Amino acid sequence: MNISPALKVLIACECSGTVRDAFLDLGHDAWSCDIKPDERGSNRHLRGDVRDVLDWGWDLLMVAHPPCTRLCNSGVRWLSVPPPGRTIEEMWKELDEGAALFSDLWNAPIDRVAIENPVMHKHAKSRIVNFQPQAQSVQPWQFATDPEGPDNEKKRTCLWLRGLPPLVPTGTLDGSNARNSVHFASPGPDRATERSRFFPGIARAMAEQWGGYALEDARAA
Repeated sequence: MNISPALKVLIACECSGTVRDAFLDLGHDAWSCDIKPDERGSNRHLRGDVRDVLDWGWDLLMVAHPPCTRLCNSGVRWLSVPPPGRTIEEMWKELDEGAALFSDLWNAPIDRVAIENPVMHKHAKSRIVNFQPQAQSVQPWQFATDPEGPDNEKKRTCLWLRGLPPLVPTGTLDGSNARNSVHFASPGPDRATERSRFFPGIARAMAEQWGGYALEDARAA
């Protein structure tokens, strides 16, 4: 289904193309941006620091996978007892860098912003400019219709929203038979990438609901 006029949408910190392509499928002028190359070889991918393109006149910014290892509650222990081979100074430096990126994205010169991230610890919150609590948390299975499909998973996803409404679940499942496989990914160099992949059901809901909301909002302005 195509729509007109199209929104200019930036999907930051994504190289899989999942969220970008969900917006593209609805006719939006959507682009992804990441320091990594696009996994699908799309010509709709900007490779580099997303902060360099935040002022390109976007209508909507969706940040899919910002570096969150040092920001989230699950990693706060490393700030006092670093993992083998690392120092406390390195851990705090990475925390400062992650918080600075989140701040730059949250305060971007774009009217509608959504950022996905796990629950943050107090040290991260105190470093983010204009910090606000997350607007909602969702589960992939809330947007799933097939018990055997890729979306029937348990993985809490928190969303920080500015200028956008919370997502409304679109699935038919109740979570009782949802898998937990994303938390048990095999160790290896690709583990973090595989665990951070976006789920197509949530991506589709973002494109349909936020895209529709932004279009109505733009028409009313």
